Amino acid sequence: MSFIRGFITILGGAWRASPPRLVGIFGLTLLSYASAPLTPLTLKHVTDAVLAHDGHTATRWAIALPLLALLNAIGYHLLHVLFVEVADQNVIDLTDDIAEIAQGPSGLAHLENAKYSDELELIRNEGAWRYMSVRSAVVAIGVAVQLALTVLLLARLQPILLLLLLFALPPLVGTRWSWQHFTKSWQASADRQRRASHYADLALRADAAKEVRLFGLDEEIGNRLRAARSELRQIFFRSELSGVLARAAGFLVFGVGYVGALLIVVRGAVRGAHTTGDVVLAVSLASQTNQLVFGVVSAMQRLQRASTAADRMREMRKLLRELYPPGTHGAAAAPARIERGVRVEGLAFTYPATDSPVLEGVDLDLPAGSTVAFVGENGAGKSTLVKLLCRFYDPTRGRITVDGVDLATIEPGAWRGRIAAGFQDFVRFELLAGESVGVGDLPLIGDLDAVDRAVERGAAHDVVADLPAGLATPVGTSHPEGGTELSGGQWQKLALARAMMRERPLLLILDEPTSALDASAEHELFERYAESARAVAQATGGIAVFVSHRFSTVRMADRIVVVAGGRVAEQGTHEELVAHNGIYAELYALQASAYAA
Repeated sequence: MSFIRGFITILGGAWRASPPRLVGIFGLTLLSYASAPLTPLTLKHVTDAVLAHDGHTATRWAIALPLLALLNAIGYHLLHVLFVEVADQNVIDLTDDIAEIAQGPSGLAHLENAKYSDELELIRNEGAWRYMSVRSAVVAIGVAVQLALTVLLLARLQPILLLLLLFALPPLVGTRWSWQHFTKSWQASADRQRRASHYADLALRADAAKEVRLFGLDEEIGNRLRAARSELRQIFFRSELSGVLARAAGFLVFGVGYVGALLIVVRGAVRGAHTTGDVVLAVSLASQTNQLVFGVVSAMQRLQRASTAADRMREMRKLLRELYPPGTHGAAAAPARIERGVRVEGLAFTYPATDSPVLEGVDLDLPAGSTVAFVGENGAGKSTLVKLLCRFYDPTRGRITVDGVDLATIEPGAWRGRIAAGFQDFVRFELLAGESVGVGDLPLIGDLDAVDRAVERGAAHDVVADLPAGLATPVGTSHPEGGTELSGGQWQKLALARAMMRERPLLLILDEPTSALDASAEHELFERYAESARAVAQATGGIAVFVSHRFSTVRMADRIVVVAGGRVAEQGTHEELVAHNGIYAELYALQASAYAA
């Protein structure tokens, strides 16, 4: 069933890529493959006419031979051109499909899912089969046409020769088994392929180079990469060897039938039951059948691999439907402002495909216009709570409400359009510096005044001032004519400026945004952040949320929420929590003593 689905998917993709070219491909394929069995029939008539000393008939049939050969040659070259054009467009369309699968869903569940990662790794390694998929599908149809004509000619000559087709079944069965065996090995090794890709990335990525060289890891990574690839090679070699043996056994059976068919025709000619032309036709058809079986097996093998690769997209979409069930996205518009606040009620959350809850029994009030800080040790659930507030995930249990309206009923894109955020794992957008900031509010990407204001609020003015052409400077090394590379802290300041592009958000979020900044830069940033938070609170009733390990920073918050073990352990002002002498007081004292030392 997956084979048929994949076959239909391939032809559907080729039709979408270029209907005229696909029609041309089918027409040329039918003419080219139909001409192959007609050549032996023409040779039969030429031979019989020559032996009968009928020059006129022999000449008439002989003229067809170069015409058939010319048709084959022209058809082959034209098909190659059309196949390349359709394959290129098909790959472009496939790339768009993969991008849509990756970026289309509203959440992050698929991007943080191991099964999705495995399927994506298989797709990355199936590029050759996808490129050849249209050729494989059309050639399979052409071979089927040639086979049908060959069967008709064999039946007309000697019905018993149809048994030769039965002898063609073992090679096909062997090929089918070998492909299924290989597919199981291929899919089962997806995690190993991902591991090998990871080692290759470590060896090639610029951001890994410093630690690789500093710790002398180049040889270790090289050894692990070779070991991972050697393990994969052994797995695939054993699988391929089993397939080769299975196909060889099938072809051995066919060889026996092939020899028997030739003996039957030759003995018939000796007894006078067949003409010399019949013998020529039989030998040519039998030889063609031999080649045809090889062609069928090869075409089926390529088509099976291409069909499986094409059908994998269906499996990806099926996974997305499981992770994002229809009807759970919400369609309501985001509010213009927050009047009362955001409330978290009985919230629990477990990541898909895992068993242990990350958050459990969380109840929390975030009043309109307030500034709230989340603190706690690594792995406590702070960033997960931020993801839920951004609607990258929906709660497993409980709910989040905005002025009493369930967040799950609000369209995710509309809600996120009212959020300004900066994250610890920020993106390095290698664009013009102004664009790298401006994408934080895409409609204003070309508004230099808006970008300048965001740079000022994000305390990134010093970075822009040092760039050769200011905001018009290409940043990063991927630009064709070269760009200005930035330090980690400079990239982070641009990311923080990007987070400040939206001037009237409902949520202003900074999730560990200052890891690459020094203390003075962080202090300046949060002074500006506090000023922006007050402006946002007044304009939209917006709520400012930040996550930080530095307690000198979180003191500015109206409310500090201590997250421990996936629960809200404490909450209050800095003074209240210190006086409570609980987790926050202990962590604050430890950090204060470290700075004092």
